[in-house]
Amino acid sequence: MKAFLRSDLFLRFLGGFVLGTIGMFVFHHEEPSMIAPYANAAPTAEYAAR
Repeated sequence: MKAFLRSDLFLRFLGGFVLGTIGMFVFHHEEPSMIAPYANAAPTAEYAAR
């Protein structure tokens, strides 16, 4: 186990994971999610009937 934790493969994976985690926080935008956009209601029934 100790040999695996010191292996180049594990260290590269760990380094990539750390960089990815930092990137997620640095480039995180405060934008609404595109998965479930909110719907705007029509102001009046006449407008909705058009």
